[in-house]
Amino acid sequence: MCIASIFNAVQRKKNRCLGVLTFFKQGLISIASNRQNREDAMNEKEISELRRRFKPDKSGITHIRGCCVNEKQEIVSQFDQSLGMMSQEEGEMILATLRRTLSGGLGKNLTDIEFSTQQVADSPEHRLLSALRDSALQDEEAVQAFFQTAVRTLDLEGNYLILLVRDVYDVPRRSASALDGDDAGDQVYTYLLCSVCPVKLTRPALSFRAHENQFGHLKVDWMVSPPELGFLFPAFNSRAADLYGALFYSRDTAQSHREFVDAVFHVPAPMPPAEQKETFQSILADSLGEECSLQVVQSVQDQLCGLIQVHKELKEEAPLVISKDTVRQVLDACGVSGDRADGFEARYDAEFGQDASLSPKNLVDTKQTELRTPDVVIHVNSERGELVTTRIIDGAKYILIRADEAVQVNGVDIHITPGSDS
Repeated sequence: MCIASIFNAVQRKKNRCLGVLTFFKQGLISIASNRQNREDAMNEKEISELRRRFKPDKSGITHIRGCCVNEKQEIVSQFDQSLGMMSQEEGEMILATLRRTLSGGLGKNLTDIEFSTQQVADSPEHRLLSALRDSALQDEEAVQAFFQTAVRTLDLEGNYLILLVRDVYDVPRRSASALDGDDAGDQVYTYLLCSVCPVKLTRPALSFRAHENQFGHLKVDWMVSPPELGFLFPAFNSRAADLYGALFYSRDTAQSHREFVDAVFHVPAPMPPAEQKETFQSILADSLGEECSLQVVQSVQDQLCGLIQVHKELKEEAPLVISKDTVRQVLDACGVSGDRADGFEARYDAEFGQDASLSPKNLVDTKQTELRTPDVVIHVNSERGELVTTRIIDGAKYILIRADEAVQVNGVDIHITPGSDS
């Protein structure tokens, strides 16, 4: 790379950092307000702390309850098995499967469930979850009621298992650097974990038995797949039990499992991340109309990506969220008219809810910008948006890409020369 190219790259990064810092100063109040509203939400460290519990030498899980459901949505068997009676390998595999229910990204695969004060005080859904936890899954009426509710509302195809475990965690004090395992602390966190795992038939295959030095037929059997969905109750907020919250897991970020969430928690299902992104894009396009230019969309992309990067570098524990005010400031900085920006805010409230906070990771692709026409798709490094511009030449609309460096077409290096007609 030539010296000029290196200088330009450094200058672009410097300008972008200055822009993000300026944006932080302008939007500090709204961002701080959003973080204040999220103090009761679990963070990455708390989730990681619980995930480390799912090992044989650390787990307090003594048994696992569950049921097997067939493709007709019928419970064909139930079980209550002791982990102590299983082999070490089987116990480790079960704990590893359950641990997957706490995997993925916050705001993507893992979303907060918030109960109202009335629900916590007296509601059928909260009483049922509490009965399962407090009875260590020995309240038969509560277990059967939960199984029936889950089966009635799950939208999975094929066979699956509903797994329930209960753990008691003597929360250690946290020192300046790590958890102090020798000091148990004064908090005991008792929680319930539910995992819903598809069960699929393996395919017949040819095997080779080395000890017999011969081929054989690998038998078809039922295999337990990683969880499709599940939840943790109650939430582990500030490293203590929070009866006003739960944590919901969905492997597929495009699925919300609305009926299940409504039946188990009786709260609106969180909008899936994929739907959040599509909705946000539609709001921008529809509310800005002709003012929705490449410059505006790139500015929103750059600022949100910058916030994500700064949040990562600061190693903030609390999840990063933004409000409509955050985007409004970007639109105002780009010269979008007041009426159009007001229209964006109104549509935002209508689609996401008034004063809703969203994770910017669900709204933009931090790795690339995509430009699409019916016949052409262009992917641009998110940090090199300045390479692309739009222009009208002789009445025709063009997308122009600056090509100062190597250019390949179908893997073949090509040369762009003065006067060449490509």
